Amino acid sequence: MMSRDARKVVKRMIDIVVALAVMVMCCPFFLIIALLIKLNSKGPVFFTYARVGKDGKDFTAYKFRSMVQGASEMGAGIAIVKDDSRITGVGKFLRAWSLDEVPQIVNVLKGDMSLVGPRPALRHQVEKYSDFEKKRLLVKPGITGWAQVNGRNLISWRERIKLDVWYIENWSLLLDAKILMKTPWVVLSRKGLYGAGGEVKDYE
Repeated sequence: MMSRDARKVVKRMIDIVVALAVMVMCCPFFLIIALLIKLNSKGPVFFTYARVGKDGKDFTAYKFRSMVQGASEMGAGIAIVKDDSRITGVGKFLRAWSLDEVPQIVNVLKGDMSLVGPRPALRHQVEKYSDFEKKRLLVKPGITGWAQVNGRNLISWRERIKLDVWYIENWSLLLDAKILMKTPWVVLSRKGLYGAGGEVKDYE
């Protein structure tokens, strides 16, 4: 049986190969998205924000900008609701199909993130973590994860944490493959994009 360290090396290799393949195959599509964002509203194509990764280290995450410039100082601040007026026309489409998350492929190539893992947390969230919740920081955060394919924002934060920790304690390459195969169906169904009350907890 392959050792855990060997499996981690394989996981990293898969991350790199898949991320490079996505970038090459989808480059024309990404250029079209970038153009539409620029034409639709003033501001940069990409939105960058600080997140906490493996071992509690900060890193800069990337997304396609889906809200008006300076959105965090407007309206509900960092909270987002389903029909938030700060979300641009193009941004609504990007969010509906989770395309705003695609630039995190760059984070995967840089080694800040993995294709599969717990979603990256905000610093203020991490500072309130219990010892149990700190287990989320034992692995790299992911673009998709066990919690994302099992309810996403429809489940409570506490339940999402439990699912993330379960994933870490039971991790295998086969489990990663299962999550990757389930992710397209979750995205296409759009279930869990917003919480039961119409909110989403992660700004941008």
